[in-house]
Amino acid sequence: MKVINILKFATGALIVAASINAWPQTSESAATSTAPAAEGSAKAARQANRALSKKVLRALSKGGVNTSRINVIAKGGAVTLAGSVTEGGQSEKATEIAKTVSGVTSVKNALTLKEVGQ
Repeated sequence: MKVINILKFATGALIVAASINAWPQTSESAATSTAPAAEGSAKAARQANRALSKKVLRALSKGGVNTSRINVIAKGGAVTLAGSVTEGGQSEKATEIAKTVSGVTSVKNALTLKEVGQ
């Protein structure tokens, strides 16, 4: 019976010790947190990446490249062309067109050649 009481007391002491460390932040430290600013900049970066992807796809389409099987992935100005093309010259043409789009800093071509019907 004494052992059970000792274990209950020890468990209670651990719970109290853990709860002391879990007190909420003061409004002062919460106000200086940078989490909302970082979240906003990450959202802006995602929007910029999406806009650049669309811009590159538009340029490819206007340049005569069939974009139905092409995905454009943009991250901070670096663009990756993924997917497939049906003609050999289209892959190189897509790379050259993507390099001319403003905002693009580098282009990685991961396009494969697949014949129609495959």
